Amino acid sequence: MKYNWFKRIWYRINPKHKDRLFCTIFGKEKYKRYALDLYNAINGSDHKSLADLEIITLEDAIYIRMKNDVAYLINGTIAIYEHQSTVNQNMPIRGFMYMGELYSKILKRQKAKIYNKTLVKIPTPQYIVFYNGTDDYPECSKLRLSDAFMTPTDRNDYEFTATVYNINLGKNTELLDSCDSLRGYSILIDRIRTNSLTMSLEDAVDEAVKWCIENGILVDVLEEERSAVMLEMLTEFDEKTYEEGLREEGREEGREQGRKEERANTERERKRADDLMAELEKYRSKYGSL
Repeated sequence: MKYNWFKRIWYRINPKHKDRLFCTIFGKEKYKRYALDLYNAINGSDHKSLADLEIITLEDAIYIRMKNDVAYLINGTIAIYEHQSTVNQNMPIRGFMYMGELYSKILKRQKAKIYNKTLVKIPTPQYIVFYNGTDDYPECSKLRLSDAFMTPTDRNDYEFTATVYNINLGKNTELLDSCDSLRGYSILIDRIRTNSLTMSLEDAVDEAVKWCIENGILVDVLEEERSAVMLEMLTEFDEKTYEEGLREEGREEGREQGRKEERANTERERKRADDLMAELEKYRSKYGSL
């Protein structure tokens, strides 16, 4: 693929990578109305003022390989929304760590005195994952932090959950129907996926973006940031192939390294044998045959 050479360089010079399209739609200040719509759809609320929602996404969450989360502070709630094309059982751990960073940031901003006797109130946590991968997955499921505990417990003393919504077309229709931007995102992904069966990835993305614009889907985002969206989607869709290629390269490098070490060991043994023969010849010259 003609973009591979560019992506290889891009991955190396930008370890955090660029925002995914999900982040662009739901995590940028200028598209804040989409974030509010998404929060309302998830929570059955009806907030209308953009001032009600503050985007508090951490820009330096270095323990998350790709910054594909958005975080909001609204109505006494911290809402972390994440998009994933694969379900990772460690999502509750990641969300828990991310939430801790956000609480630390908020408490510091409020100059909260957490060592005083008076109870410090904190926003209620909410961690939602939107899944749109190709594996068959339930419409809604919960992953629990306690599943990762080394010592199992049936108590709920320490719990944190990731609620996973399947947003592929045909799943969670009520949720998608209540949020046009989320439905538009799902349509775009589905069209790219369908196109890629008969087109190159570049053409599949380009056609899907054009089709969505012509049909009034996410028009402002796709028109205003078309180049960035194209690159984001090409990278996102080809990442699995790319990473598999890297793993194969790594395996080949490992095999080559093994061959090099084997050759080096053989050469050392050969040199050792030659040195022994040389010493033996010296002994024979001085003392005669054994």
